[in-house]
Amino acid sequence: MHVLGDTQLARIDGDPGLQAVVDQHAAVLRDAIPLDRETLGDYLLGFLDELRHRGWVFTGDPDAPSLRLTAVCWLTRELGLLEDGHPA
Repeated sequence: MHVLGDTQLARIDGDPGLQAVVDQHAAVLRDAIPLDRETLGDYLLGFLDELRHRGWVFTGDPDAPSLRLTAVCWLTRELGLLEDGHPA
C-alpha cells in the first residue's frame, strides 16, 4: 500500500479514466475471489510473487500490473480491511 497504493489512490480522485480502469480490475477480482482479508491478501502475495518472477518493476506509469495492484489497494481501503492498523 505504501509503495504503490497511496500514490495511485490519490491519482484516482482527479482522473476519471484511471478510476474507470481500476474499477474494471476491481470487478474482475470481485468475480474471481471472495473479498475477505485473507483471500485478498493471498491473492496479492501470489500476484506479487509472479511479478517478481517476471522482473516487473513499478515505474509510476499505469500498466496492467500496477492497475491490478491499485485495484487491490482500492478494494482493501473500500472494504475497511486495514482499519485494524496492520500494514498491507
